[in-house]
Amino acid sequence: MTVLLQVSDPHFGTEQQPVLEALVRLAQTQRPDVLMLSGDITQRARPSEFDAARAFIDRLQVPAVLAIAGNHDIPLFNPLARLCWPYAGFKRVFGPVLEPQFENDAVLLLSVKTTRRWRHSDGQVSSAQVERVAKALAGARPEQWRIVLVHQPVAVTREQDRHNLLHGRAHALQRWAESGADLIVGGHIHLPFVLPLQAGLERPMWAVQAGTAVSHRVRADAGNSVNIIRLAPAMGAGAPRRPCLIERWDFQPASQDFERVCVHTLGVIDGVD
Repeated sequence: MTVLLQVSDPHFGTEQQPVLEALVRLAQTQRPDVLMLSGDITQRARPSEFDAARAFIDRLQVPAVLAIAGNHDIPLFNPLARLCWPYAGFKRVFGPVLEPQFENDAVLLLSVKTTRRWRHSDGQVSSAQVERVAKALAGARPEQWRIVLVHQPVAVTREQDRHNLLHGRAHALQRWAESGADLIVGGHIHLPFVLPLQAGLERPMWAVQAGTAVSHRVRADAGNSVNIIRLAPAMGAGAPRRPCLIERWDFQPASQDFERVCVHTLGVIDGVD
């Protein structure tokens, strides 16, 4: 079993200590293989915030960490830094690779840098990025689940969130569906959901969104949450894939712990069960 933990929008600089400690306990009990950090790791891209994020991530002791930058991870009040070295702080603590990937027998996990130095909040995916990801997806083995990690969402459930949608998403979704993608995992809007993306696409895909993991910047109707994705290996090379489980875990103030609140079972072609 491969276990992926999605932590999105922690906004270090606005973190809540009890929620941090609860997330450490969750990682200790669930023992994820991969930590997916889907952006907005810091609040204002300050060195102290990146340092706090790195120290906390080290406490989780997850073997593999895939981190992408969100719009908050680029300096906002330092125009020179934003123009000339927007990802310097991010690279200092997470390394030089801005679009990392992970692969094992159960999953091919690709990431896309959707932030742009000339955009304040919106995200964008370029044609070159779309094609790079499509080529990698097309080369995946049949028994692997294929996941693309972005920051800004490719789909929303509420009209008031439409302005947050990723620019270039229509072309990206078409090409990635053609190439075999299964899940597009994101954050940015602090609202967790799992949404099928079947209309007009080559094959079924799902948008998987996470809420803010540990920040006090929660929405009125959505508290702190993370996602856990469980992928059982196929019975052998070329064998049919096993279902994918997507679990939402919410921080519960009463218990001071993260608790599982819902599970989506995704089949290979059947959509959300």
